[in-house]
Amino acid sequence: MKQRIYDSQRQELVDLDPRVPGEVGMYVCGPTVQSAPHIGHLRSALAYDLIRRWLTASGQRVTLIRNVTDIDDKILDNARLAQEAGGSEEWWALAYRVEREFTAAYDAIGVQPPTYEPRATANIREMIALIERLIERGHAYPAEDGTASVYFDTASWPAYGALTRQQRDQMEDAADGDPSSAAGKRDPRDFALWKAHRDSEPETAAWPSPWGAGRPGWHIECSAMATRYLGEEFDIHGGGLDLRFPHHENELAQSTAAGHPFARHWIHNGLVNTGGQKMSKSLGNSLFAADLLAAARPIVLRYFLGSAHYRSVLEFSESSLAEAAAAFGRIENLLDRVEEAGLELPPAGAAGADPRNLPRAFVEAMLDDFAVPQALAVLHGAVRAANTQLDDPTGGDRAEIRELAQQIAGMLDVLGLNPRDPAWLTSGGSGDEAAAALGELVEALLEQRADARRAKDFATSDAIRDRLQAVGITIEDSPNGTRWSLA
Repeated sequence: MKQRIYDSQRQELVDLDPRVPGEVGMYVCGPTVQSAPHIGHLRSALAYDLIRRWLTASGQRVTLIRNVTDIDDKILDNARLAQEAGGSEEWWALAYRVEREFTAAYDAIGVQPPTYEPRATANIREMIALIERLIERGHAYPAEDGTASVYFDTASWPAYGALTRQQRDQMEDAADGDPSSAAGKRDPRDFALWKAHRDSEPETAAWPSPWGAGRPGWHIECSAMATRYLGEEFDIHGGGLDLRFPHHENELAQSTAAGHPFARHWIHNGLVNTGGQKMSKSLGNSLFAADLLAAARPIVLRYFLGSAHYRSVLEFSESSLAEAAAAFGRIENLLDRVEEAGLELPPAGAAGADPRNLPRAFVEAMLDDFAVPQALAVLHGAVRAANTQLDDPTGGDRAEIRELAQQIAGMLDVLGLNPRDPAWLTSGGSGDEAAAALGELVEALLEQRADARRAKDFATSDAIRDRLQAVGITIEDSPNGTRWSLA
């Protein structure tokens, strides 16, 4: 089977046919570092981390570029508002501080660093060169109000609207978030490539250009950075579903108008709903990464964020993390049982290196547009089968248990969920610290219970068991010792 992906532009499943056999170039729109990361940012980054991990396990050499937008209207506005409230943080310091918060959150849930992570402010020269090319080809023009702004002429490009299948005459405007620029446009549907410096903005937020001091528009940033680091044509362009229009539509238009083939495939991850509503700042229902990491172990949060298909809406409720913890706990308990039975698990990372060692149904799920929910179903099926063997009073078929355990470890490796991976031992987060503290307390009580049983003090033994059960901890006695788990 070939790798199948859902191409958002074609709106159908297609074969992934890399431009260079054995190599995949992928550009993912990263964060605009204006404020703290939330669950939507984590979900998006994780979606492409899972895709990258699977493609790598399948033998592809993946080059992943994920940008940082560190100059933007909202960054400047947030810095200005903070200063008006008595703060002293400059816009560039705010952007860097927030960027570090994003990196820490990504690291906490096991998102691998991209091959390279360019910042917009480090690629101004490439953006100016691309704008000059668009002007030369008749697809862009300097502002008509005498400012240093430059706009993309959407009327000059008949294919404008191709990504989202819209007709230009049915669009109201380019939705570029800058209504004050309307005076300089020939048409409200045109969008900014270069924004003239304003007197109200700091001098440090402006760069020289052939048209005057200013800064890049949002859309030109990604076109320039994708082309610089992946070439004029590359395999996959990804991002959140909310970026399809206007951001990705405008990227596609300006890049192809410049003569670049640009992305072969476009893919988009779904958004997050909280309480049945789309998450948004205006509704006040944002779930920030720091709060989520305080509420759950990072590996459990990763499990939850990856449990829905990347293209579907991820529903978050008050019980979501508890349900994810219970589901992942069943996997961890099985791994513990395998080791208690004297069977050695493969080292983390080794088992999942070759899809030929994984269940066929798991491989088929991942080849079918990275269907992680179906892949997780295969994983849990293997966990149940292994538990059935371990529950056998005769000890079960040890060869089958060993094979199932190897497959389970391999699937966990591919999904970045192997709890034996040393990376999770240093992933940080108060969830891990709380789990470690809880473990020590429970083990101490179990030792007291074992002492009571050896002394035939069954009243004390039963009292300890009842105390643990009352707070949601179940214990299971076996010839190999006592195991505990969160109910």
